[in-house]
Amino acid sequence: MNTGNEIRVLMLGGAKRVSLARLLKQAAHRHGKEVSIISSEILPTVPIACEGKVVAGPKWKDDNVVQRLSATIAEEKVDIVLPFVDGAIEVCSRLKVLHPEVFIPVSDYDVAHAMYDKAEAARLFTTHDIKIPATYSPDNYCLPAIFKPRTGSASAGIIVANTEAEFAAITEKDDYLIQEYIPQREEYTVDCYVSAISGEVLCAVPRLRLATTGGEVNRTVTRRLPQLITESKRILKQLKFRGPITLQFIRDLSDDRFLLMEINPRLGGGVVCSILAGADIAEMIVRESMGIAAEAVDDWKDGALMARYFSEVMFFNQ
Repeated sequence: MNTGNEIRVLMLGGAKRVSLARLLKQAAHRHGKEVSIISSEILPTVPIACEGKVVAGPKWKDDNVVQRLSATIAEEKVDIVLPFVDGAIEVCSRLKVLHPEVFIPVSDYDVAHAMYDKAEAARLFTTHDIKIPATYSPDNYCLPAIFKPRTGSASAGIIVANTEAEFAAITEKDDYLIQEYIPQREEYTVDCYVSAISGEVLCAVPRLRLATTGGEVNRTVTRRLPQLITESKRILKQLKFRGPITLQFIRDLSDDRFLLMEINPRLGGGVVCSILAGADIAEMIVRESMGIAAEAVDDWKDGALMARYFSEVMFFNQ
């Protein structure tokens, strides 16, 4: 628990999360504290450098990743660790065990590990009676079908097979989660925070994804959908998630059903929209890091639209 005037936050892969770093700083200021940002990155020339210190970090699959980041935590006197990319979530769950003195609001390893593999996650969802798109095998399927890399992120590597020839042309099918493709759809993200102290779901804010670039939302609007909020809270409690969670749903417009696509047990890129709409997850993180109970929030603004733009960070003498 942090009792000093400075809160030192280690971001794992926080490269572009400049807005979120600023929101964490604003939350700390309300408590009379200053936030110092440290971000572990492969490249030093990433935008987060304009808000803090970038340290050379390992790749998430390196054998010594936990040891190196543990050393960074000690060297930088870190108070909070937050993952911002999928590969860092499991690492954080292991660091949480090694560093109980540091606030690391992530789910336990078993949950984090299951969510990293889309095929394993789909099996887990099915056993907990969570509605997902129909899941196929290479020998039992319907067309059109969508192939999602089991450990992919940001929509990279996704393939839609509309014909038998296209289906047959995809090799190494075991490397994919194969599901029904739903052409008439809307995609929703639900930004949530589950108290790392009490396990209570403190917020669940659905957002309609209006436009994306490279798999990341650049235009989104909050939507108060009671059915989606209730289902999200049920899932979070049933699977015992902790900390910031991003749930991805698809709405099949042909029969108005919501289906869970995936869960990322971390802060999503578009969470800034939900925070500015009134569900201040940055405040929740700061408060809980100080050992102060955070309050549940349900009075966030419906219909709050966020539109993003590019901004530049310059590096000289490279």
